[in-house]
Amino acid sequence: MEASATEHSVGEPPKIPMEPPPPARKSAIEMSADELVAKSIVPVKKEFMCPAPSRLTSDNNGSSGDAVPASTTASAPVSKEKKSKRQLKRERNQEKQSTRNLCPMVAKTGKTDSCPYNDKCRFSHDIEAFKAQKPADIEGNCPFEGDEGPCPYGLGCRFLGTHKTDDVATGTPNVLKNSEINGLKKDVQKLLWKNKMKFPKADANLKVLGLMGPTKSKKTPGVKNEEENQNVSNVSHVTNENNCSEKGTDPIIQNECSLEASENSSDINGADDPRPPKRGKPLTDQTCEVIGEINGSSFEVIDLDTSGKLESLPTVDQIETDKSLKLHPREKKLIDFRDKLYLAPLTTVGNLPFRRVCKILGADITCGEMAMCTNLLQGQAAEWALLRRHVSEDLFGVQICGAFPDTVAKAAELIEQECTVDFIDINMGCPIDLVVNKGAGSALLSKPMRMKNVIQAVSSTVDIPITIKARTSYYEGRSRIDSVIADIAEWGASAVTIHGRSRQQRYTKQPDWDYVYECTKKAPRNLQVLGNGDICSFSDWMTHKSACPELSSCMIARGALVKPWIFTEIKEQRDWDISSGERLDIFRDYVRFGLQHWGSDTKGVETTRHFLLEWLSYTYRYVPYGLLEVIPQKLNWRPPAYFGRDDLETLMASESAADWIKISEMLLGKVPDGFTFSPKHKSNAFDKAENG
Repeated sequence: MEASATEHSVGEPPKIPMEPPPPARKSAIEMSADELVAKSIVPVKKEFMCPAPSRLTSDNNGSSGDAVPASTTASAPVSKEKKSKRQLKRERNQEKQSTRNLCPMVAKTGKTDSCPYNDKCRFSHDIEAFKAQKPADIEGNCPFEGDEGPCPYGLGCRFLGTHKTDDVATGTPNVLKNSEINGLKKDVQKLLWKNKMKFPKADANLKVLGLMGPTKSKKTPGVKNEEENQNVSNVSHVTNENNCSEKGTDPIIQNECSLEASENSSDINGADDPRPPKRGKPLTDQTCEVIGEINGSSFEVIDLDTSGKLESLPTVDQIETDKSLKLHPREKKLIDFRDKLYLAPLTTVGNLPFRRVCKILGADITCGEMAMCTNLLQGQAAEWALLRRHVSEDLFGVQICGAFPDTVAKAAELIEQECTVDFIDINMGCPIDLVVNKGAGSALLSKPMRMKNVIQAVSSTVDIPITIKARTSYYEGRSRIDSVIADIAEWGASAVTIHGRSRQQRYTKQPDWDYVYECTKKAPRNLQVLGNGDICSFSDWMTHKSACPELSSCMIARGALVKPWIFTEIKEQRDWDISSGERLDIFRDYVRFGLQHWGSDTKGVETTRHFLLEWLSYTYRYVPYGLLEVIPQKLNWRPPAYFGRDDLETLMASESAADWIKISEMLLGKVPDGFTFSPKHKSNAFDKAENG
């Protein structure tokens, strides 16, 4: 008897009926605008959508619509040999002595005998060998052209062909160097290197607050009375000799030493046994304002009369007896943030050239990149470079980050003494593991008492307004910022910016603006509250301002990286359908500012290129308004593959680093052989984008 079709032979497994295959996933070009928005994809008009998965990028065989230069194609990863610090130092010294690195003095003057070090100079003096291997000049004019005096980079400038014939011969200084301030002085840096910098105001206030840290060791008899060297990075217990500190040419009166006693510091005891203060001598012939500091408290700045003399300068004893002259936090000079456009401090990309671009486009307030207090107190030049300010930044602040009150207070005192800033912002929201694991950044949100101590220590030390930037909490729903919002003003801060995400969220999910509004309404009237989170258009700004009139302003962060002309849109109350040519002009301005900041020699050109590429890794996310089906674009929407209205707009829409390099070559010439680029910020979107 034959088996039926549904039966199976003995020993054979039963046949399982086949399930129908799952429906094929729709591509972006097949989705409706609502479906694209639901999946957080930018709804681009169908006529501009590209069916290919990428734009202008090379495939595995290297073929594409536009050929990618061989120098920019990705190569197979090669494991680098580990080298010792001594070997790396030796290679750096050899590189300096190569013909690629001409002595700056020789390059500026064009004369081999102009260097004061002669044969002992660590740079090359061979002008002909340098010219033989120097890369070709870049098209365009020297960024220092039109200023009084020659280009400060002389023969090393990559725009040498545009220099005047007598530029190198004159060797006069260039006036453009005065457009940037807040540089670190060499004598101050040496004191920081040797841990001999004094912080009288910070030490006095930390002692009053009981935050001086561990007791200092006793001195050995017969040994010079100085503080022992300690590591600044370990809670920054810097020396506390009671000498006068000096800010520029401004004389400072202090309670623990007079101006005459400043040279005899060996006779002055430590902070635990202060020397009785001497009576301050009346200063009669001064050309600057005088600031008095007594036990960490400051009195009002005294203006000069028309004769150039001080009318009534109080003596030290008189100031000591009048405790009411101590400035209360509410009496400090305040900054009105209301309705001002505030560019957030942005790591890596928020450098000085980028801030200059944003100032041109309408930003009112700018803030430097986050600087670590321990690095500032160690005198690291790279960290101090983050505090530099351009003269166009009329309202400028610096952001510092630290884990302990003494570290942050001493860094703040040093900044007030050496820099010209309008406010100091304390970072309490950075989510990076490297920062959080040291107890700084958003880690302070889980420790309200330390948060209080940091704010109080800094506020009582400096007369500059103090602001705070924080997140909603460290963990979602725990130790939230609204529980201390009413106390922040009493601790000494004049403004607080709240990013509507917790540290745990990082940049995922939508920011909780309702919670920001709630905190704003709980804040006292003397505390200005600013909101932050995914502002990418004029309508976003107006929505948050109208939803909570008590909100002073909104800080703009990643939205300014994607489209820096957002400041123009907000001020003009319109959505700007900017063209690709106008965007290229913005990049061209950035390159010019970058060359003025980092230099027009080969090193400066490549540094400018690097930061331009970092910025381009954000700007490709912008989709022009003329291509959108739904306006405006949200910051968390991912751009699909699309064609622009012209070739340049299509190139700017590419997510490939090879195409970003092409844009940089349009402005800075060809990249060096073997050049590759990978964005500093890592995400899934960039893993496949590296160099095509």
